[in-house]
Amino acid sequence: MNRNLMFGSKTQERLRKYAAAPLRLIVGYGFLVHGMAKWAKGPDAFAAILQSTHVPAPHFMAWLTIITETFGGFAILLGAFVALVSVPMILLLMVAVVTVHLPYGFSSIKLMKIVDGRAQFGPPGYECDLLYIACIVTLVLCGPSPWSVDAYRLRKESAALR
Repeated sequence: MNRNLMFGSKTQERLRKYAAAPLRLIVGYGFLVHGMAKWAKGPDAFAAILQSTHVPAPHFMAWLTIITETFGGFAILLGAFVALVSVPMILLLMVAVVTVHLPYGFSSIKLMKIVDGRAQFGPPGYECDLLYIACIVTLVLCGPSPWSVDAYRLRKESAALR
């Protein structure tokens, strides 16, 4: 059976280096949007939410979360320092699993009822957090992709070593 049903093997090999690009775009954009939303509503509003869930030092953690999501998301979008920013991003997701999503189970989609033809959902589980973690780990393991700051930095470093 042909393993390359969609593309020929040469085309697939040429495209392989771009395989992580969709992950980089959606993870970076997702984090950036979450961070900007918290910033727009105000760090104090997010700190109040953190305090109600008994997160220690809620104001500090609110700022740390906003900075991690905003700058981490922007860095991932650019493909800049991906291995470095992945650590606080994964830690942030693990904290979200334990402090917020774990009691609601795995599934992120919980259809509760339909009202006036519109779906109403319950609180999300930890599924999306695990998907983000898996995507971030994949980005780190794949290494820099074309059109990324990290690839540019590696080219500059290797040129300087010659």
